[in-house]
Amino acid sequence: MKQKTECKTKKSCKKPVAKKSAYAAAGVDIDEMEKGLDKIKQDVKSTKTDMVLSDIGRFGGLFQSPGKDQILVASTDGVGTKLKIASMAKVHNTVGQDLVNHCVNDILTQGAKPLFFLDYLGTAKLKSNVFADVISGFCKACRENNCALLGGETAEMPGLYPEGEYDLVGTIVGVVAKKDLVTGDNIKEGDVLIGLPSTGLQTNGYSLARKIVFEMAKKKLSDKVPGTKQTFKQALLAVHSSFLKPVTAVMEAGVKIRGMAHITGGGLIDNVPRMLPKTVDAVFDKSSWEVPAIYKWMEEAGKIDNEEMYRVFNMGIGYVLCVTQKDAQKTLNALEKAGANPLPIGCIAKGTGKTRLV
Repeated sequence: MKQKTECKTKKSCKKPVAKKSAYAAAGVDIDEMEKGLDKIKQDVKSTKTDMVLSDIGRFGGLFQSPGKDQILVASTDGVGTKLKIASMAKVHNTVGQDLVNHCVNDILTQGAKPLFFLDYLGTAKLKSNVFADVISGFCKACRENNCALLGGETAEMPGLYPEGEYDLVGTIVGVVAKKDLVTGDNIKEGDVLIGLPSTGLQTNGYSLARKIVFEMAKKKLSDKVPGTKQTFKQALLAVHSSFLKPVTAVMEAGVKIRGMAHITGGGLIDNVPRMLPKTVDAVFDKSSWEVPAIYKWMEEAGKIDNEEMYRVFNMGIGYVLCVTQKDAQKTLNALEKAGANPLPIGCIAKGTGKTRLV
């Protein structure tokens, strides 16, 4: 005989009402975080390389050791107050690209190619859609740089971060063969400096830029940058370029690069000396490239001293290579073939390890 099952009372069939946890009431919603993690799993998986030995979700990411005579190169950085522009504009899928590319460029200066990237996102209250957008930016840049997103940390800390904002930090680990390490030690008088144009402010100088644009000039994100067809939103959120592909093209052309500098906070004035021996100076001819309109406008609107502009902003040059005079044309040809629009912008002269702008 078939046994009939049925609800004895309407009350017993009611779906249980989800009770809000005490932790969520205190400002940390674990369920929202899990929802965000579910959204990103496939995206993160798309960055996996042959040397990755683990899947996302473990306590530590596993990566195969590069091998004998290989040097690991690591760097950590953040996006800075460019994140405030992202929050104002409600655009969150580019800052992850900014951070990965910035870190890639940093280790590239020593000849290293990226292996894997780790991220940290801290916020007052996690929104799964914002989290997914940020991670999608990480993943896009990791794929473009052949770099695995190996793991990361997401921290929800109400009271520590302003409501609606978040912070990003990234750590990258790359590798270079000992024989290919770029140190700058061999830079000599007469060497040539070649610049690669930046796409914008990259990830530096935003505290001053925000003060000039929004406080002093009272501009809105939708306003056009004077003298251009670009809005401030487009100009200020322009993605920080990776210089990995064009620089790799130079190496593959057989050029022994003597030194490289990524033009971040401190501009040409503070960053180029990081590659120089103390016996020479880097001399840049300011007339050899066109400074983008946004910098000219900010200098005037903010009444900023020209030398300070070159110390705060990249002024249109995102990366610098130093090569011998003999290799200069070969370098320019390789960079042009890679679509990098290189510019000879200076030379090395006797000095004390400083940048000179003439």
